[in-house]
Parts: sequence; structure tokens; C-alpha cells
Amino acid sequence: MRDHGGPVGADGQPVRGVGPIVLLHGLMGRGRTWRRQIPWLRRHGRVFTYDAAFHTGADAVPPQAPDELGTERFVADLAEILVWIDQGPAVLVGHSMGALHAWCTAAAYPEMVSALVIEDMAPDFRGQTTRNWTPWFDSWPDRFTSMAHAQEMFGAVAGRYFYEAFDDGRLHGSLSIWTDIAEEWGGRDFWDEWTAVRVPSLVIEAGFTVTPPGQMRTMCSTNRRAQYLQVPGAGHLVHDDAPDVYRGAVEAFLAAPIG
Repeated sequence: MRDHGGPVGADGQPVRGVGPIVLLHGLMGRGRTWRRQIPWLRRHGRVFTYDAAFHTGADAVPPQAPDELGTERFVADLAEILVWIDQGPAVLVGHSMGALHAWCTAAAYPEMVSALVIEDMAPDFRGQTTRNWTPWFDSWPDRFTSMAHAQEMFGAVAGRYFYEAFDDGRLHGSLSIWTDIAEEWGGRDFWDEWTAVRVPSLVIEAGFTVTPPGQMRTMCSTNRRAQYLQVPGAGHLVHDDAPDVYRGAVEAFLAAPIG
């Protein structure tokens, strides 16, 4: 967990803003991949980041039981973090896997969450599998020698994202564990958790989304407190691929009354 601070008044004293803002990274990401968003988000509230379980480094403790990789485990971890922060209900800003964990936490612990930003994640990937990721993962080197090396393989935006998450070019977790985490999404849906959300939500879909067609629009049509934005031309990492559009949308959302 890292506390990045928040807004201060003219007297130099902290200002509450919208309350705590917790940034939740996607699968194979890390808290520090939010570094470009932290400075402007600090104007709105005290910002926190952390590395999700099994994303903390190559020496991370492996799961001892299959249920440790389930969504409920990550939700419980996030709830513990919100209790530790102890600054009132939090705005949860999540990308991909982090977005799923954000709305599931809002459903399970409504008193802990004041608002959600959901980026390129949908409730139902049933029928899809991560097992076809194996050949791609097998092509990865043991170590990326530079950011340019990672960008050569993944593209400019995703390559920077991955390299910033890596430890000196080496994986910060296990590819097989990450595959197993995502495999759960192909066997169950999370519509019940989404429909249980009662807080204002900004739902941002990439133009080149990884989500099933139409689902993110449907999320908003079934939740009167949710607003939808599609970002044409942006890939899955909207916050880095279209940073100005993302920032404008999130800042406008945070400036509106929350509650």
C-alpha cells in the first residue's frame, strides 16, 4: 500500500476533497502503473495504490488453495485496505481486473464505497478461456532488457505499462497464476454484483475494447446511477492510450456531487 497524499488548502493543511481515492490495477499490472494519473487525482482526494495479491514480485507467496485466486479473495483484501485507510467511503478507480474488484467490493461492502470508475471491464466473459494464452506467454523472454524491448513486443502503450510493472525487466509474478485468475471469468458472470451497486459510477469503454460487445452499455442501462463513455480509437489501457480524454471524464465525474 502506498499513500500518495492529497489536496491541501491555502494554509497548507489537508483538504478532504472527495475522500480517499484507491487505484486498482489490471491483471499483470501493479500500483505504480498509475503514476501518470496520480498527480492530477491528488487534487481531488487522498490517493492510494497497492499491488494486488500475486502481483507483488517474483518471490510472492503462491496460492495455497484454489479459492485464493477467486474474486472474493481480492474483494476481501480490498475491504481490509479500506478499513486500514479509515477515512470514510472511498472512490474506487479500477482498470480491467481492478474494475471488477471495485464493483464487487461496492456490492459486498456498500458502506465503504462512495463512487466507482470502471475502465474496460464487463460482467460476463463466460465461454472464453485463458488456456490459449500459453503459446503467447511461452514467447516471452525471461527478462526484458529495456522499456524499448517491451514496447517492441507489446506496443508503445502496453509495453510501457508492462515494463513499469516488472522488476528490472523481470516478471513480478507467475504467468500461470495470472492465467488461473482470469480463467475464473470464463466460468461465471458478475451481473448480480453489478446490479447490487448503488453508488455513482463512470463506465469507460475502450474503442478497441476487450469486453464482449454491448455489455458495458448494458451495464449503464441497468443502473440509473451509472454513466457511459466510449473512447474511440483507444485500446484497453484507456487511461494511458487516451490520457486527456480519460482525465477530462474522470475529473468531471469527481466534480459532480457524490452521494
